[in-house]
Amino acid sequence: MKSDLWLYAILIAMGLGWGLTIPLAKIAVSTGHQPVGLIFWQLVVVVLCLGAVTLIRGRRIIFGRAYLRLFVMVALCGAVLPDVFFYLAAAKLPGGVMSIVVSSVAMFSLPIAVALGNERFEWQRLVGVVIGLAGIVMLVGPEASLPGAASAGFVLLALCAPALYATEGNLVALWGTQGLDPMQVILGASLVGLVICLPAAVMSGQWINPMDGIGVPELALAAGAALHALVYATYVWMVGRAGSVFTAQTSYMVTAAGVLWSMALLQESYAIWVWLALGTMMLGMFLVQPRAARVLVPGRVIDENAEAGMTSDRDGQS
Repeated sequence: MKSDLWLYAILIAMGLGWGLTIPLAKIAVSTGHQPVGLIFWQLVVVVLCLGAVTLIRGRRIIFGRAYLRLFVMVALCGAVLPDVFFYLAAAKLPGGVMSIVVSSVAMFSLPIAVALGNERFEWQRLVGVVIGLAGIVMLVGPEASLPGAASAGFVLLALCAPALYATEGNLVALWGTQGLDPMQVILGASLVGLVICLPAAVMSGQWINPMDGIGVPELALAAGAALHALVYATYVWMVGRAGSVFTAQTSYMVTAAGVLWSMALLQESYAIWVWLALGTMMLGMFLVQPRAARVLVPGRVIDENAEAGMTSDRDGQS
């Protein structure tokens, strides 16, 4: 019994940690830093943290041509491109709204999985997708009282991030992880992401020079990236200790914690329609969630894609 309580305590801590990355990201963009520069330094922190964890675990840091296709796909669909959309939207939308939007990964993942043959069609899960989309409609409606006339457009822009996360999850399910464990894949993809983002940041004028000074936004970025890396390492451990179904419950806590942290740190308040959207999205997530969850998770949200989880687990043990 005490062991179960300890696991639940860790689960709650994981949800609080991942949820905290949402308002931290909003703080990071508060002074005008552009997405690609932010993503580069975010990946630097992730590589340092996960690299250290990988070495402590006694696993090799693998980066070779044979894994390049996998790493490039995960880097683009699981980090670089979705985070570009995320940061652009985060500059304009409340953190609580961003928390609800990024929780829609499963709503995109199911139709993609069915189209690719990764999953069978189930009416209950389709109902979950429809309910989740209803939650998004509540967010873009005028009743939600979002700031600015163009806020509804930024909600739609933010939805590109979970759509890309869902694409990444399904491609991992289709391709497998080539014998690598999930942490090795994320680490390799983060290294590829650095190679992509460094020239892109410099050439686009989005480079952030740390020698110009470190303030609250820069510290928020570093803290958010470190939190993601550490909670992700805990997530992988938790799947092995308690199973993917138990660990998948973190997704609800991440969404709720993101909203609550945003209220506490950003002094946000929401119209009743935003709270209704949160409840509706939670119900949709519950109906869509499969019997198991994948281990290879994207930057800010747990993608509840069963086949990818089973593929990652199987390949990680080979």
